Amino acid sequence: MQDSIVLQMNEVSKIIKGRPIVDKLTFDIRKGEIVGLLGPNGAGKTTTIRMMTGLIRMSEGDVIIQGHSVKKDFKQAIGHIGAIIENPEFYPYMTGLDNLKQYQRMTDNIEAGRIDEVVELVGLQEAMNKKVKAYSLGMRQRLGIAQALLNRPKLLILDEPTNGLDPAGIREMRDYMRTIAEVEGISILISSHLLIEIEQICHRAIVIQNGKLVTVTTIGEEQEATAQVKLTIRVGSIESAINILERLDYAELISMDSARSEVTVSLLDSRVPELVSTFSDEGVGIFRITENKQSLEEDFLKWTGGNRIA
Repeated sequence: MQDSIVLQMNEVSKIIKGRPIVDKLTFDIRKGEIVGLLGPNGAGKTTTIRMMTGLIRMSEGDVIIQGHSVKKDFKQAIGHIGAIIENPEFYPYMTGLDNLKQYQRMTDNIEAGRIDEVVELVGLQEAMNKKVKAYSLGMRQRLGIAQALLNRPKLLILDEPTNGLDPAGIREMRDYMRTIAEVEGISILISSHLLIEIEQICHRAIVIQNGKLVTVTTIGEEQEATAQVKLTIRVGSIESAINILERLDYAELISMDSARSEVTVSLLDSRVPELVSTFSDEGVGIFRITENKQSLEEDFLKWTGGNRIA
């Protein structure tokens, strides 16, 4: 398990004028996973990213990347990171290809065919000979990711990668990030204020507030059989359904809606087939079953005491 850890934040703090901006932050990122970094405005997300990438010094603690300390072995550690902090910058009068070649010349150990690989990975084959000033925002973002991938990093850090993109561009960016993680096995850390995007693409979310770790949560994991679930069931006869539920010891009736002929029940995930079978055996038709899950946004507001993300 330790071999799969790409990045470790170990009790990292940033103190400015006696005030902790980031306070003993500890978490890890594993190989090939996409992780969201969330927090309200002023939580310390950008400061955390800047310390990871060596743009600002840590006051306490250390960041370990592929076993190398950012404090003690900066060059080795930072060689495993590709990052886009805020907006990717390019020479606008040069083509996308020439921009990537320029970066290649300035960076050690980038093999000749790597440009073609990353361009295909982010879907920019048709735009390489166009000048960057003619690129759309989404194309510039993808070119930035291509540049960040040239040195085959183990971790790609993206600060607001979908900021300013239209819905089609956001979906496209989401698809490319999945491809990068799955095809190249690269871990991705995304700082974003779009909770729905984090929910759709990330494996885990790290939530911080006032510079402190609030929680690390898994997103979209499969329901365990021993987990309690809440279901809303539309039935043919609400009276019969209620009579059945009142007899059962493994399902609790939470609420009912006579107008919509719906009951909401709580039970173990492993007992759902049994409930459906009981309804069927007693002639209660089931027209729809909906699981009532809390969204990441609802969880976020609970974790942060109602503070909005920004």
